Amino acid sequence: MAVRGKVTSPESLGRILQQARLLNGWSQRELAARIGTSQRYIWEIEAGKPSIYTDRLFAVLRETGTELSATIEPRTDRE
Repeated sequence: MAVRGKVTSPESLGRILQQARLLNGWSQRELAARIGTSQRYIWEIEAGKPSIYTDRLFAVLRETGTELSATIEPRTDRE
């Protein structure tokens, strides 16, 4: 079953990504290993930690009237 959400800030993006990770049954450490990064990086994304990139991205989205949404499709492969 797909889950959808509107992405309006780094925080909402982090919450959606956290939900996707949890729906797949992964810990932050497991997800980090799957994509070749650190658990801290996953934590920072899920916490909505501000960065120049995300600040500018959401400023551009607001200024251009662009709406960003996410759809979570749980994976069927449980490697």
